[in-house]
Amino acid sequence: MPTLLILMIVGAAAFFFFSSARGAAERAAEIGRDACQAAGVQWLDESVHAIGMRLRRSEGGWLAIERSFRFEYSDDGQNRRIGRVVLLGQKLVGFSGPSRAAQEIVRVFPV
Repeated sequence: MPTLLILMIVGAAAFFFFSSARGAAERAAEIGRDACQAAGVQWLDESVHAIGMRLRRSEGGWLAIERSFRFEYSDDGQNRRIGRVVLLGQKLVGFSGPSRAAQEIVRVFPV
């Protein structure tokens, strides 16, 4: 009986982790897509790729997961440039990408 309870707890924790990771990736994709659209550049591959994850304290002092994502864009259709989105939970805490979009991103999604 205790084994079943432990398996249920581990399963619930794994489901929560996967679901929060998927939500963060969708949020990062939305931010990258909107940044490319605002800057008038092409968002390549229409996806983001997770490049890092760590524990960090939020503004309230609680531990949260900070996730970093990479996306690619092209400003002339011939080159590939790399952008980066950093989320702490669901909050945007860092962005680098199309320079014309950076100011718009900071205004819409305050860092």
